[in-house]
Amino acid sequence: LVDFWASWCGPCRMQAPILEAFAQEHGDIKITKCNVDDNPELAEKFAIMSIPSLLVFKSGKLVKSAVGLHDKEALAALVK
Repeated sequence: LVDFWASWCGPCRMQAPILEAFAQEHGDIKITKCNVDDNPELAEKFAIMSIPSLLVFKSGKLVKSAVGLHDKEALAALVK
């Protein structure tokens, strides 16, 4: 699960602790963050138009994506 975010984004700051709690409960899921300001070429590659954007990869392939603030239940549904 890749979280595309930026430090100036309010919803991104709200998503961060939810992702941290989700990560602690789901140790089998790797969660990483990508700051869109620091990595504009990667954000462009994945057509990130709004943040927070969450992209789910399996075996190196993009399988799902979601935009906006998500609670732990929504995150669980996203990664299934």
